[in-house]
Amino acid sequence: MITISIIGIDQYMVGTYSKEHTKKLAGLYGVKPSEIDFHAPNSFFFHEGFDQTSWNALVRIHAPLECEGLEDKVTAYIFKTLKDIAVHINIEYVYYNKRHRHSYVNLDYPRFISEQNAVVVEEPSEEEDIYDGNIFADLDDINK
Repeated sequence: MITISIIGIDQYMVGTYSKEHTKKLAGLYGVKPSEIDFHAPNSFFFHEGFDQTSWNALVRIHAPLECEGLEDKVTAYIFKTLKDIAVHINIEYVYYNKRHRHSYVNLDYPRFISEQNAVVVEEPSEEEDIYDGNIFADLDDINK
């Protein structure tokens, strides 16, 4: 499993980036797209009190130790594809031994939420008929 955390870019933009680039990153790593996850914390990037969000971004990639040799290709791809979203980009790689990663998958549910299995909740319409008559008509009759 490879987890890509992007700090300093709006979390919804990271969601869009994930949708557009997961398959290509999986190809670069030689893994299935289901082995790539993105983490987008709702956070800001600051330097000396000034908001740097979308100006400076930090990408942290947690990947198995075996992926270390792919760093240059992945770095080039991320620089190329993130440069339209962030001005300055830093990437940090953190590698782990696969024997130290443990997962539990509940087989009663799909592994991931997707367009095919997502529950779409429609908001009730809050349209009200606006009365445009004379709300004082009854009072007018009394005053006559």
